[in-house]
Amino acid sequence: MQWPIMASALEYTTLLLLLLMFSGTSWAKVQKPAKRLAPALIVFGDSTVDPGNNNYISTSLKADFLPYGRDFIGHRPTGRFCNGRLTTDFLAEGLGIKETVPAYLDPGLTPEDLLTGVSFASAGTGYDNRTSKAFSVIPLWKEVQYFKEYGRKLGNIAGVEKATNILHEAIFIISIGSNDFLVNYYINPYTRLQYNVSQFQDHILQISSNFLEEIYNYGARRIIVSGLPPLGCLPIERTVRNVYKKERGCLKDLNEQAMIYNIKLQKMLDVIGDKLPGIKLAYSDIFSPLIDMVQNPAKYGFENTRKACCGTGLIEVAFTCTKRNPFTCSDASKYIFWDAVHLTEKAYEIIAEHIKYSIPQLL
Repeated sequence: MQWPIMASALEYTTLLLLLLMFSGTSWAKVQKPAKRLAPALIVFGDSTVDPGNNNYISTSLKADFLPYGRDFIGHRPTGRFCNGRLTTDFLAEGLGIKETVPAYLDPGLTPEDLLTGVSFASAGTGYDNRTSKAFSVIPLWKEVQYFKEYGRKLGNIAGVEKATNILHEAIFIISIGSNDFLVNYYINPYTRLQYNVSQFQDHILQISSNFLEEIYNYGARRIIVSGLPPLGCLPIERTVRNVYKKERGCLKDLNEQAMIYNIKLQKMLDVIGDKLPGIKLAYSDIFSPLIDMVQNPAKYGFENTRKACCGTGLIEVAFTCTKRNPFTCSDASKYIFWDAVHLTEKAYEIIAEHIKYSIPQLL
């Protein structure tokens, strides 16, 4: 499929709509664009973008209970590891596609849900298969299998030609990698025996490269790939690794390794971009906005950067973050972190605001 010429009247109109949409300070407060800027949003990744796929598999890593989802539409838990919507939900709305991105494994999906995009993400997974095995969640290769299955379903609904066009013009979001380091490399002694940290980064990037090439071969063309966040600022890491220290600031070594990985990732994306004709790749820097939230909370209206909203805010996540915990905060918008690993809806919206500037690269 040939890409449309950027100088066409249609593209100028689309770009104008995009710029008007992006001029607002918050996508939640601006009007949806008159025209969809992409036919679908399709998502791969981990708990940062899992809207509930883990609800339908045998794993202890679920978020299908309150207080997860307490600020979501209808105040109900969906499986999102958040008090409300995720970054991908805000992106889908900002692109004029739909209000939320559903889980692919949700048995209630409609044909319209499929036509406008789904998430294959699974909380706890990573690029490396050993990462997903730690929590018995969906490995990345299985997400790819679901994507291929999804493509066949699109063909059945819309016909092969239209389905191919949807995949070529959809925006793909890839948000994965943190668990490979936090769950696999830094905890699993066998992984550290096999690789030093630089070698492990290269190992993960090679898997990422192969993954991008595989989904490209099945139709993906417009792809945003997120880097690692400042891993050393997560409350659970600051609690566990600084257990004998009075000062519990962000962990410098983890943040430095995340930054090194992100630099390598950007170089890898340049190589892939030169290798695969017609592909449009954009790197999404989530490190910078999150570290800025932590260092300058008042700028965003946050009051607590050290602790999460749920429980003590130091270590609770998944089944330890329950509505029976008497310490859970009343106003999550004052917090960057919802639980000891994941962000609040407000923080995810800020991340979406940052990612949106990557989208013009794909049009």
